[in-house]
Amino acid sequence: MKKSKSFFPPKNKSRQISIKWKIFLFLLGFCGVLLILLWLFQVVFLNSFYKSIKINEIKATANTIEKSINDENIATIISTVSENNDICIKVLSSSGDTIYSSHVVKGCIIHSKPTFDEKALHSEVTNNDGELFQYYNHDGYARETEPDSVQPENTQIQDKPPAEEKEKDTLIYSKTIIDANNNELILVLNSLISPVNATVNTLRVQLYYITAFMILFSVILAFIIAKWISRPIEAINESAKMLATGDYSTQFKGTGYKEIAELSDTLNFTAKELSKVELLRQELIANISHDLRTPLTLISGYAEAMRDLPDENNSENAQIIVDETKRLTTLVNDVMDISKLQTGNINVHLQPYNVTVSLSNSINRMNKMMELDGYQIDFIADREVTLTADETRISQAFYNLLTNAINYTGDDKKITVTQTIFQNPADDLTNWVKIEVADSGEGIAAEDLPYIWDRYYKVDKTHKRAVTGTGLGLSIVKSILDIHHGDYGVTSKLNEGSIFWFTLKI
Repeated sequence: MKKSKSFFPPKNKSRQISIKWKIFLFLLGFCGVLLILLWLFQVVFLNSFYKSIKINEIKATANTIEKSINDENIATIISTVSENNDICIKVLSSSGDTIYSSHVVKGCIIHSKPTFDEKALHSEVTNNDGELFQYYNHDGYARETEPDSVQPENTQIQDKPPAEEKEKDTLIYSKTIIDANNNELILVLNSLISPVNATVNTLRVQLYYITAFMILFSVILAFIIAKWISRPIEAINESAKMLATGDYSTQFKGTGYKEIAELSDTLNFTAKELSKVELLRQELIANISHDLRTPLTLISGYAEAMRDLPDENNSENAQIIVDETKRLTTLVNDVMDISKLQTGNINVHLQPYNVTVSLSNSINRMNKMMELDGYQIDFIADREVTLTADETRISQAFYNLLTNAINYTGDDKKITVTQTIFQNPADDLTNWVKIEVADSGEGIAAEDLPYIWDRYYKVDKTHKRAVTGTGLGLSIVKSILDIHHGDYGVTSKLNEGSIFWFTLKI
């Protein structure tokens, strides 16, 4: 039979974009952010980063010299540091006299510029909290000394710097230091800052090509990745739509990555369980209809006979109508009870009561009801037990187990109820009571045991009207014990009978 596919949940208009295009846009945006960062760091802020690096480099050099100022080889240290870092260095006294000097950079201002006032430098540095940064632009010529000299006095000559030096800026860093004799000295470092305009222009041209390639590449890659990720999700979505129409044979085939495979397995399990629920629902309707039809048919038949046939108007037929009416009432009440118990819409009145006496009374009443049919119910209890529970509901659960045993016990028609006390293995201070109801019937196969607590579950799949009860008894037992936080179960072997049990905390 073809399933209708016309009903689907209403679409949310504010979220029409598919996951494929969301992933595509996300990846495209990610590539766009990377390109923007690349342009910012390689073009816009390149000069700032370069200057920051030079400043940190010159500060580190100054700290090295300051730590070694009292070393007897300080002149060698200054010369080595100067050559390694391509920095001109001077150490001046507070009066501006040169103590140590290293000249390795052509066009160095501190060695070549006559306008560099060494005498006034001490006061400028002192007024600037012991640290002073100065920036200079070359104006076409400079005074310089021999690049390999480290000496107290400098012989200066007039010269013009090379063309490339004209374009460079100069950074001069001055710092106050103290020597071992507590003399205040001025450490002056001169470093050239090469212009980065040509580099920026080169990088800009390169970035044009890189940007064009990255945009094209990111669009293609984002589309491929988005398609690859979304394909199994779209397939699962289509299968889910089929499942929503009631087609429980739908198979979810998720591939590609772990989460989708796990989701597919979960949905396949869900579809399988839903098919079971649907089957149980159909069987439940059929079984309840059967159980309702039987007493109604008997009531109608006997009532018509008593109306139409004067000889049939007797107390025996009237009793049959009364019994079937009670059976019908019991069925309706059980259906209502199971519905309330499983939805939690039932009040539980917990109070202490003697469960041993309660069980004994129920067994005595049942023995009186069934003695004419030859049934015998024995009760074995080691001692009386008092616990806190809803006596009415626990009695209902026990009565259902007892009724089940009467329906399915063997030809000897014997049933044994046992009450025992045991200690909870997880808590030495807690005792529990265990109630067992044993019959000598045909038993239940091991593969059917997990399902016997379901409503109207049948081992032989052929509905049999119970001798007493409605077929919902075990499901009611399960629900009652669940709300009491008790445990329940069954042990059974074919042709040896079954033992239904439940436990409650004392």
